[in-house]
Amino acid sequence: MRVATVEEPDGTIRCGVVDGETLWRLPAGTTVLDLLRTGTLSAAQADANDPVPLEGRRLLPPVEAPSVRDFIAFEEHVEGIAGAIDEAWYAAPTFYFTNPYALVGANDDVAVPPGCARLDFELEVAAVIGTAGSELSPEQARDHIAGYTILNDWSARDLQFREMAVRLGPCKGKDFATTLGPVLVTADELEPYRDDNGFLSLGMTVSVNGAEIGSDLLSNMSWPFEDLVAYASRGTTVRPGDVLGSGTCGNGGCLAELWGRGRDDLPPLKPGDVVEMTVEGIGTIRNTVVAGRDPHPIRPARSRPRTRPAGAPA
Repeated sequence: MRVATVEEPDGTIRCGVVDGETLWRLPAGTTVLDLLRTGTLSAAQADANDPVPLEGRRLLPPVEAPSVRDFIAFEEHVEGIAGAIDEAWYAAPTFYFTNPYALVGANDDVAVPPGCARLDFELEVAAVIGTAGSELSPEQARDHIAGYTILNDWSARDLQFREMAVRLGPCKGKDFATTLGPVLVTADELEPYRDDNGFLSLGMTVSVNGAEIGSDLLSNMSWPFEDLVAYASRGTTVRPGDVLGSGTCGNGGCLAELWGRGRDDLPPLKPGDVVEMTVEGIGTIRNTVVAGRDPHPIRPARSRPRTRPAGAPA
C-alpha cells in the first residue's frame, strides 16, 4: 500500500491511499500519524472510498514526524567524505537528530539557507516507525517498521563543517529543509526486494538539472534498517511516526562525497537547480532550489570576562 498526504486546492489537508494517478481519500480529519498511533494503517485501504485525481494536489511529507534521526550507514559515503574511516564508525550505527519542523514535500521549492554558499543534497531512504518499542532486538525491530519513503537531507556544507569543528552539530547546516516523500510505502510491499542478507535491494539515483550525479543500491548499507531501529531504541522508546534515515548512499549520493574524491567539476547547488531523486519501489521526489534570505549578523564571541562574584575562588 502507498499512502500520501496532500494539500487540496482549497488549502485543506487530506491523506489517502495512492493507486496509480488516483488518491483514494480517507475521511476528513484523518492523518497518517493517527493511523500509525492507533495501529489502523493496515485498514486504511478499506476506509479509502473517496477517489480524486492525484494531479493538481500538492504532495506533503507523507507523515508528520515527531522526530527524525538520520544515520550514516553507507561505508562508501564515509570514505568519500572523510578519507580514512575512524574505527569508531564500525562499532555502532551512529545518528544525529534533525529538525522535524523543517520537513518539505516531494515537489516543494527549497530555499538556500541564510549564509550558505555550499548547498548540497543527500540521497537517502527512511524507515517510518509504526509501533512503539524500546530495547528492541533487530529481529523484533522489523515488526516495528510501518514503511519506507525517500529522504533528501539537504546540507549547507560550509555551515555544517564550521559547526562540527566545535565538536557539536550539525545544527544550522542541516535544520532548514529535509524532503520526505513522495509517499509512504508499507513494509510488506517492499519485501520482494529483500536479498539473501536481509537488506532491501532498491536502486537509487539522483540527478541535477537532468544530469545523473549518483546511483547506488540501498542494500549497500553496512547495517540493515532493523539494526538501526534496534540501536535507536536502546535506553529509550521509538514511537509511531518517528523517521530513521539511512544516511547518504555511496557512489555520488551527495556532492561532498565527490568533492572529497577530487571532483572539482561539480559546483554547489544554486537557485534554479532541480534535484531529482528516484528510489525503486518508492517513487520520485523533485525539488527546485530557490534564493534564500541574507542572515541577520551576529557578533563573534567576546573574550571571557575575568570578573568573579565577591568571595569566589580565584
